[in-house]
Amino acid sequence: MDDVFESGDGDMSHSAVLMKTVQMMQHPAYENPYEWSTNDFELGKPLGRGKFGRVYLARERESGFMVAMKVMFKSQLTKWNVEKQLLREIEIQSRLKHPHILRLLTWFHDDRRIYLALELAAQGELYKHLKRAPKGRFDEVRSARYVSQVADALNYCHANNVIHRDLKPENILLTDDDNVKLADFGWSAHTSSKRKTMCGTLDYLPPEMVDGKTYDDSVDQWCLGILCYEFLVGNPPFESPNTQNTYDKIRRLEIIYPRHMSPGAIDLVSKLLRTPSSSRITLRNVMNHPWVLQMRNQGQLR
Repeated sequence: MDDVFESGDGDMSHSAVLMKTVQMMQHPAYENPYEWSTNDFELGKPLGRGKFGRVYLARERESGFMVAMKVMFKSQLTKWNVEKQLLREIEIQSRLKHPHILRLLTWFHDDRRIYLALELAAQGELYKHLKRAPKGRFDEVRSARYVSQVADALNYCHANNVIHRDLKPENILLTDDDNVKLADFGWSAHTSSKRKTMCGTLDYLPPEMVDGKTYDDSVDQWCLGILCYEFLVGNPPFESPNTQNTYDKIRRLEIIYPRHMSPGAIDLVSKLLRTPSSSRITLRNVMNHPWVLQMRNQGQLR
């Protein structure tokens, strides 16, 4: 096992890309049934750590193709009784194919571990970039672009009867060309029926979850509103010292908009953070919101 190796894909010439594509097409797995195993990959440096294992930079030996390899211990999955949840995550993410959704390329297992070979998003977690940004927040041009891309990804999920349920900066990755990839489908589910499970992250919970009511895919719109606010302000709107205070603020829709937020940004957030859930702006209308379009034009003029 190599301790470290660099991906370098972003710096490849056109001829090198063509050569790598030819190598991939010559792989035994190309358009054929193939049993993947640890022998097919060379693990490199760790990229992150989760509750059940770690994520490594990995290289497919035959083609040199770079992936992010999520390695989880079966013992930990069994201990926390999340085997079915993981299988649902694999089933859902493996069939989602969209420019702003992280691809699950393949998965396999051995006696002790489960391996998920994921598309590599070179810049890592968006959360880290948010915390490193000036004043701990993004400007409106950058925020609007990310929000539009996430809305596009969620709209695709909903069209394919999938609800994400755990939208937050930690679950969004950035590519080397600064585009978002929606990731971590651990709490995702099919939207064939109303749901009642409380899940996700405290500061992002919608009122219907807090009150134990049934809900539909419009919970993702609520979370998108929280996300947009956090991009622009640096922290979520209902953040409080304790859980009960957070719940109370969510129920009351107690939101303070800082002076630096433009009227257009406030309008979009206020249309996402609404009750009842049926009154929330659609994801397609988020992408076509006047503030998003205005910021997109400003970004093109820079």
